[in-house]
Amino acid sequence: MATTQRIDTVPSTTSTTVHLGANQYGKAEVRLVRVTRDTARHEIEDLTVTTQLRGRALADSYTDGDNAKVLATDTQKNTVYAFAREHGVHSPEEFLLRLGRHFTTAFDWYDGATLSAEQHAWSRIPVAGREHDHAFVRAGAGTRTAVVQVDGDDVHVIAGVTDLTVLKSTGSEFHGFPRDGYTTLGETDDRILATSVTARWRYTPEAVAAGMDFDAVHAGVLERMLATFADLHSLALQQTLFAMGRTAIETFPEIAEVRFSMPNKHHFLVDLAPFGLENPGEVFFAADRPYGLISGTVVQDGVAGAPAAWTSLPGFV
Repeated sequence: MATTQRIDTVPSTTSTTVHLGANQYGKAEVRLVRVTRDTARHEIEDLTVTTQLRGRALADSYTDGDNAKVLATDTQKNTVYAFAREHGVHSPEEFLLRLGRHFTTAFDWYDGATLSAEQHAWSRIPVAGREHDHAFVRAGAGTRTAVVQVDGDDVHVIAGVTDLTVLKSTGSEFHGFPRDGYTTLGETDDRILATSVTARWRYTPEAVAAGMDFDAVHAGVLERMLATFADLHSLALQQTLFAMGRTAIETFPEIAEVRFSMPNKHHFLVDLAPFGLENPGEVFFAADRPYGLISGTVVQDGVAGAPAAWTSLPGFV
């Protein structure tokens, strides 16, 4: 009978050595719907939550398969559901702060954690001129995001939005750029400007410690950003990005910095001359790729940076 041999280590054929670098683990995309039904008018909170825990004590699980300090990802998922029942959700930032405090204090071998959430918005269905008490339709004005970073004794809260697609049919120009032998793009003083905004803003530690109203500030930031996009006569998407970040920080000094990723959703005027038709800026081809991708950060003067707050958040400068 053939026998199998357990191999604990793979023999090295060189003198090269390695060590474990940065790592974290957790449960990704836990779908949570919480219905508050203490009155006839129900409230619904719909989140996708991801937990990521890290700590030096976890090294043995990677190097030796020792799980003594590995809180199962299934346990992390169950904790999300239990906390939603016991404590409610309220704002996604508050919910993640509560989870972060639990994971990093109940299990003292964790040095830090990244807790993130997307909030899926629902609006009440109107029936006979009034909002229905318990029937909803999915709202479409972007997806609210939240991240809580626990880094030792430091706690960072990052709010945001993604898939916030906006368009203005005029009030945008693009000209004055350098030209060389490969430049074919014409200059324009009237174009469609469209983008899908991904924005994340970091709150100051002082504002978080003071118990700020996350829901009110989030709604206010979106209102100011959208109004700025609409009202600013734009000479470049970069200019629009900076103006949106500036108005958010000037209106809400609780914000330390705003980071943006904004693809330029190009709309090209269709040449209808072959068909004997004029096209006075009415018919466009909406190109999905390739596209310009504009990123940038707007920072409040005098506020200390916090690189640890952005750990594991890709897609930002």
